[in-house]
Amino acid sequence: MEFEDTRHPDVKKPLIIAAMQDMGNVGSIVVNFINKYLGTAQFRTATSSRPPFVYDKGGYIEIPEEKWEYRFAKDIIIFGGGRGQPQENDALNELCQDVINVAKKYDAKFIYTLGGYHTSRSFGKSPTTYVTTTSQELLNLVKKLGIETTPTESVITGFNGLILGYAKLNGINGIGLYGELLEPRIPQYRAAKAILQTLEKLTYQKLGDLNELDIKADAIESRFKTDSDIKDI
Repeated sequence: MEFEDTRHPDVKKPLIIAAMQDMGNVGSIVVNFINKYLGTAQFRTATSSRPPFVYDKGGYIEIPEEKWEYRFAKDIIIFGGGRGQPQENDALNELCQDVINVAKKYDAKFIYTLGGYHTSRSFGKSPTTYVTTTSQELLNLVKKLGIETTPTESVITGFNGLILGYAKLNGINGIGLYGELLEPRIPQYRAAKAILQTLEKLTYQKLGDLNELDIKADAIESRFKTDSDIKDI
């Protein structure tokens, strides 16, 4: 991984929201939505130096650029979004450590991450957001707010789980928010909306007009009405 600072963010003890593309694109949808609403500005980039694949353009190949941004607004740092995440363990761990380094540099006290929660439960148009935390104390606080916690033991893979482990190892409070979804192959805007509603409750911040996500969800659902539609993706 290669890292580059492009400016110095004007933040004081910010909260950090860090998530990358995952099933249903949930992590990217939420991060991109918040960046748009808050009008964040880039201050650091992370670029993969080892592409996980190449594009065959019909007789010649192109190497994809995998780059992710750190952005900031008033006392908040946002990392991730975009497309993909590192597929090699070394790069993934290096990226998680960099987020922790940024958190320490700017004296952040809290890291939120988020993603999809694959389920077989029928939930209509109202998926649940399940939360997990880095400590029993945080878990108790979340429960007092009436927020659902993850119902069973599981392994959370990829950046949107591993970053919580890095936060815990470094004494930083962390909360993961995971929105229910049934079909991980298509963008899950309702899961993203459910996560944003929970995140607003936890942070006491307005993060955008969530009706926009309902409109996008309706459009996706009308396009992919059957399994055969999804198979054509």
